[in-house]
Amino acid sequence: MVIGSSELILNEDGSIYHLGLKSGDISDHIITVGDPDRVEMITKHFEKIEKTVHRREFKTVTGKYKGQRLTVISTGIGTDNIDIVLNELDALANIDFKSRIKRQHHKKLFIYRIGTSGSIHKYIPVDSFLCSDQAIGLDGLIHFYDYKANGEEQSLMNVLIEEQIEFQDTYRPYTASSSQTLRKLFEDNFQHGTTITANGFYGPQGREIKLNTKFRTHLDNIMSFESGGFKVTNLEMETAGIYGLSRLLGHEAISLNAILANRVDQTFSKTPQETVETLIEKTLEIILAFAKA
Repeated sequence: MVIGSSELILNEDGSIYHLGLKSGDISDHIITVGDPDRVEMITKHFEKIEKTVHRREFKTVTGKYKGQRLTVISTGIGTDNIDIVLNELDALANIDFKSRIKRQHHKKLFIYRIGTSGSIHKYIPVDSFLCSDQAIGLDGLIHFYDYKANGEEQSLMNVLIEEQIEFQDTYRPYTASSSQTLRKLFEDNFQHGTTITANGFYGPQGREIKLNTKFRTHLDNIMSFESGGFKVTNLEMETAGIYGLSRLLGHEAISLNAILANRVDQTFSKTPQETVETLIEKTLEIILAFAKA
């Protein structure tokens, strides 16, 4: 089936609308970050840069790390941007832009989110690393797609229902899980847990400066939630969308969090850049070993 020009929008130079990239500009192994400035924190470790494109909040660099081709892309903040990035990355890998037809052979992408997050437990201190095994999406993105939970995701949803964990009338949560393959790569030196993906930084995560938030009263329930092998560990703004769309599109994804804040004791890292740098270096070496295996 030919994909219409209003659905797959291309720029005059043949690049995809938001990212400004063409087929062949990306690697099969893609690191996502939120902040465009964080792209250089990763690519400074590359020995060669092949391609750099910066459009809006989306900065993409493809190059070589110790001989392995990698792509780093900034998504900006929130799952609304994740919707753009994941769909356009998949189109670059799996749609012929000239014919506007899906390629016969599906190319799988391996997507690694390197992000920052806030812990909601004392035992997950600032400057530690957490791998999101599952995510609970409060953002609503996946409800716009024909999404059916897999076994692990349905188990988590069943536990939420059984334990009567409520997220206010404004939320209809969904559950999404990481790639089992990629999860195994990050077993050492990483804590693991269930991440809440919120659709905002202040009210939706229970932060109060001047305005009272409904969600704040539910943080105690969420912090104490532990059932069926699931435990909510942290809050951020992209993971559930990445996991849900990656599975729908046939890709593998993992979300890695540098814990910069602890919401329980209200502390923030004194060395946030160093903590993120360490996570980047660990992740690059793990990706390198996996890609070359």
